[in-house]
Amino acid sequence: MKARGDPEERALRRARWAITAQIAVVVSLLVAVAGAVAYGMLLSGQHADADRTLARTIQLGPATIPPGCVWLFTPGTHTPAGPVPPGMPLPSLDAAVPSPGDVHTERRSLEGMTYTIRVENRDGVVSQAFFEERYQIQDRSSLVFGLGVAEVLALLAAVLCGRVLACRAIRPLADALRRQRTFVADASHELRAPLTRLHTRAQLLARRASGRDAEDLDHLVRGTRELGEVVEDLLLSAQACGERPSLEPVELGTLAEEAVAAEAVRAGESQVRLAVTRERRPYVVQGVPTALRRVLSALLDNALGHTPPGGSIEVWLGVPDDRHVELRVRDTGVGFPAADADRVFERFARGSDGDGRRFGLGLALVREVVTGHGGTIAAASKPGAGATFTLRLLRADPAGQHA
Repeated sequence: MKARGDPEERALRRARWAITAQIAVVVSLLVAVAGAVAYGMLLSGQHADADRTLARTIQLGPATIPPGCVWLFTPGTHTPAGPVPPGMPLPSLDAAVPSPGDVHTERRSLEGMTYTIRVENRDGVVSQAFFEERYQIQDRSSLVFGLGVAEVLALLAAVLCGRVLACRAIRPLADALRRQRTFVADASHELRAPLTRLHTRAQLLARRASGRDAEDLDHLVRGTRELGEVVEDLLLSAQACGERPSLEPVELGTLAEEAVAAEAVRAGESQVRLAVTRERRPYVVQGVPTALRRVLSALLDNALGHTPPGGSIEVWLGVPDDRHVELRVRDTGVGFPAADADRVFERFARGSDGDGRRFGLGLALVREVVTGHGGTIAAASKPGAGATFTLRLLRADPAGQHA
């Protein structure tokens, strides 16, 4: 059964709605553009029709009754006969056609109604023709209303269709995530039993051994315990559907010493000096012990992998201020260009110095864990001068650690 707070499910829902919204926006824009084109063509056609009607009315003169909604005024008469709409004619417009053959056209509002006005000088006689746009305005209003209804219907249809298409497009991804989670849960469950047996047998051997063998077996017990914790975390993560684990006080100094002790044999075989530098004081942070242990293990593994024989690795802990604990892993290895300081935390990123070097996955996972704890991690290095990784986490109880 899926949890309501599953980040993966929330991400899938967001993706579905994002696709639906994009489809709806595209369809709405297409309908709006088509409506604007239709409105523009109607408006242009109405204006052209009004201009032709007025030109024909002036050409025929007052002897012919003009079409409906048209008035023609000449110096001596007007047509059609009867009451003249207020404001007609406009003597001031005669100045716009001072010479024979001049034509002036404009659109003007008179007494709340819009008119197309054509003023023409024919052989010295100035005529004014007015076309009332009452019905043209009604046609445009009807078109706008129809386009609005079409826009709403198209938006609704786009949302429905977009939702269906989005669900179909996301379904393979949802299936893949579900299979991945099932695989992690099944694999973790199958690994837990043999690891538990291995850990138990290692404990029994450690109790019976003495001297150097006992110390080596203690390291083996800690290693199997850590491996079991990793498997347990994977199983819990799969069962909890990605819910954030609860944080607890963790003594980072103790974890650092345990991580260094776990890598001591490997460091000795590689002829690399490995040490912890810290004050004898608590370095307590809020975190998940198993996750922070993996962070330290990954940082040390990275340092050992890039430090040649005769080099050294130092794990330093300090308290830079009242709110943070700082841990640095400094090595004397091959280093990397300063331009790659951010790229080293990207998954399978390649270096910028042209040697094709890949940084792998470990440091990317380290940053994800540190960020999930509300902390920061930064890298500093130069080619041939080693590298320093600085981890900063919030202290668990700043006030209580002053003692």
